[in-house]
Amino acid sequence: MRMRRKHNLDERLEQVSDLIIERTIADLNMKTSVAKKDYIDFKQVFGNANAVELEIGCGKGKYITDLAQRHPDVNYIAIEMLSNVIVEACERAKKAGLKNVRFMILRAECLQSYFPSHSVARIHINFPTPLPQKGYEKQRLTNAKFLNIYKDVLASGGEIYHKTDNMNMFEYSICQLSQNGFALKNVTLDLHNSGFEDNIMTEHEVKYSEMDMPIYRLEAYLPENN
Repeated sequence: MRMRRKHNLDERLEQVSDLIIERTIADLNMKTSVAKKDYIDFKQVFGNANAVELEIGCGKGKYITDLAQRHPDVNYIAIEMLSNVIVEACERAKKAGLKNVRFMILRAECLQSYFPSHSVARIHINFPTPLPQKGYEKQRLTNAKFLNIYKDVLASGGEIYHKTDNMNMFEYSICQLSQNGFALKNVTLDLHNSGFEDNIMTEHEVKYSEMDMPIYRLEAYLPENN
């Protein structure tokens, strides 16, 4: 079911436009647009040379806002496919007065058009849609297609932080990451009972924790010889 367009969406987006990095490549065909480049100048955007981290699928922005508040010396870019969704994340960040977070209305397939190779210190993938239906595997955000994109934009020593409530998705992610050259660390099958102290919850995670559902989490990195 299609999401209903938010009331006054254009006006709301205009009010947070200073937090949105505009997509400049007009080509909407992903097969051809990915070959075009218009790299983000991070220093110009943020006014400093701090490390950049990326969240793919930020939803309403609780996670990225809390993360940016906790680490003011890190720059964050969060992407979401729909302006109808990202506007709430932008409004949350603006209300918090954050200077170290920006947003893009962008599909993950197009990251290489805007993010230079080896420019991102960490990628956060929280509760992606599992897409268990047959034929949808290549659209999962931890599929090999996407992992090759992440390999390109991740800096040397870069990491992927991944959380999900779906056991099958977690198992799939572990297999895909392992088969595509990533090493794993800090893997947990029950995050909230693991003693992990630095967890920041997403909107979905708050709901799942109230239902006592286990949260699966891992950290992945590329060994130096890859």
